[in-house]
Amino acid sequence: MEAYVYTMIDEQKLSELLEALYVCIELPVQLLDENGRVLKYYGKKSTYCQHFVSHLSSENTCMHIHSTAGKRAMNMGSAYIFSCHSNLSHIVFPLINHQSLFGSILIGPFLMEKADSTLVLDIGRRYPNFTMEDLMELYDDASEIPYVAPGKVTQISKLLYYLMSNLISDSREQFIINQRKLHQQAKISESIQMYKTMESANTARYPLEKEQALLSKVKEGSLKESSALLNDLLGYVFLSAGNNLATVKYRSVELCSLLSRAAIENGAASNQIFTLNNQFMESVDTYRSTDELCYAMIEILTAFMECMFPPAMENSRIVRDAMNYISAHFSEAVTLQDVAEHLHLNPSYFSRIFKRSSGSTFKEYLTKVRVEEAKRLLRNTDYSLLDIAIGVGFDNQSYFTSVFKRLTGLTPKQYRK
Repeated sequence: MEAYVYTMIDEQKLSELLEALYVCIELPVQLLDENGRVLKYYGKKSTYCQHFVSHLSSENTCMHIHSTAGKRAMNMGSAYIFSCHSNLSHIVFPLINHQSLFGSILIGPFLMEKADSTLVLDIGRRYPNFTMEDLMELYDDASEIPYVAPGKVTQISKLLYYLMSNLISDSREQFIINQRKLHQQAKISESIQMYKTMESANTARYPLEKEQALLSKVKEGSLKESSALLNDLLGYVFLSAGNNLATVKYRSVELCSLLSRAAIENGAASNQIFTLNNQFMESVDTYRSTDELCYAMIEILTAFMECMFPPAMENSRIVRDAMNYISAHFSEAVTLQDVAEHLHLNPSYFSRIFKRSSGSTFKEYLTKVRVEEAKRLLRNTDYSLLDIAIGVGFDNQSYFTSVFKRLTGLTPKQYRK
């Protein structure tokens, strides 16, 4: 039976592209199906991997590790750098269509630190069935694994993104949407934790002052502050609803009605607002998860405000497009000039607009995005600090630690505890 990936992408075109990639980067390149099974392999298979796998149980397979990594990359909306169960590094890029993973491109294995005894000693600790002789053999085999400097790994990830993201028409757009959803969910989670510390879930008082502040900021045309307040209110809704999606939908409809009235009161054309409101009401039952519903709430808020301030929203639209671009590329060596060129704007002009509309310089905002993603990874994963630093766009771990502490008051190790 033909692999599903070949129903989406021409097999010959994909094979030629991956072979060219392998020749250029001189690292193994694999094409995987949606379950992590290898369809194509370019390069020499390492003796280290063959020796390591021979000692594993049938449940602890590379296929499972690679499949999980592909799904995580899809959720992150970017190429994903990870260490496998044998302590070797890889880069995985997900192939997506209509929010479904149908395959992955895997680069590796390689090392981002020179091989030493800790590489195999950790394996001996985690896999007691490895004898000392086995570990010594692994250590000898590790000499054939290529070393790649962290900065070069970042550039290879960037190259992989540009080569692969346009193979499927909606991949790039979906990556951006995934990034925005992750950022929004992080803000809502912070709001939930805040309300939990204030009062118990059953007795927390509805933050009416936040609702009034939201309507006020909507009327002022402040999209950034309105979005933050909306996420705050959604956090309260989640906490009080106890993860009941039907209740969250009901409360979201109430919030949408409040926002629509505020937009009309501030001069938006009633026919436009009623149309948008009706579209939201009709679609709300189709959402199957809270993150989809929350993302739709931000979209309807943006649409209402664009109806209220069509000329003034142009700069906000520019900034929003810039933020979307940053969300998709923050793990790369992205610069203000890159974003300005993407938006077809003069860099100085773009810099002024961004600072005036967002309240932060481009560099400040980019750094905050990287640190927020690092915080998420520190909370939810056991990846090494080096992997996280490289994965969110920092060139080295020491600079990452310095920036992280400056913005959070804690080192990454302290934050993880």
